[in-house]
Amino acid sequence: MLCELCGCEESDDVHHLIPRTLHANKWFKKRYTREQMQAKLNVCQGCHRAVHRLIPREKDLGRDYNTREKLLAHEKLTRYVAWKRKRARRS
Repeated sequence: MLCELCGCEESDDVHHLIPRTLHANKWFKKRYTREQMQAKLNVCQGCHRAVHRLIPREKDLGRDYNTREKLLAHEKLTRYVAWKRKRARRS
């Protein structure tokens, strides 16, 4: 299965759209269903590292970047994914 962010590499990591550390948090429990809390993306290691490097606060990830579309709308992550896709085409 290809990475759901860059589509370039085999995905060997799983990114939880709402970090597991927030699953017991009342704010998240009130606003999201169990299915939403357990939603994941299959991603390559490079994209997974980039997500956590570029959006380091887990609460920001859970509140503001909890879908694939929202992640890809993050300016710096969008640039990283575009760079990675361009690099993959050259190989």
